[in-house]
Amino acid sequence: MLTRRVQHELELLKRHLIILKKVIDSGPIGILKLSLETGIPDHLVRYSLRVLEQQGLITPSTQGAIATKSAREAYSEFKIEIEKIKEILEDIKRIGFD
Repeated sequence: MLTRRVQHELELLKRHLIILKKVIDSGPIGILKLSLETGIPDHLVRYSLRVLEQQGLITPSTQGAIATKSAREAYSEFKIEIEKIKEILEDIKRIGFD
């Protein structure tokens, strides 16, 4: 189906943002605690942490993941990007599927 890839990417984005928000609010925080507090399996937490680290939003430490200085700013920018996505979805809804 045409939307399967988009759904998958949005689920990934959601998970990454949940993990990022938790690290911003509670860091330093380890994989097991992130998994326990978010309900996300530890192997998926580990993947999200790797992606967030590659993006420069978190950094590892011996105590767990820590948000970088740019993480809060980036998180605010995500809110703007999410609004843009919502607008696109509204445009798609207006096409009409009756």
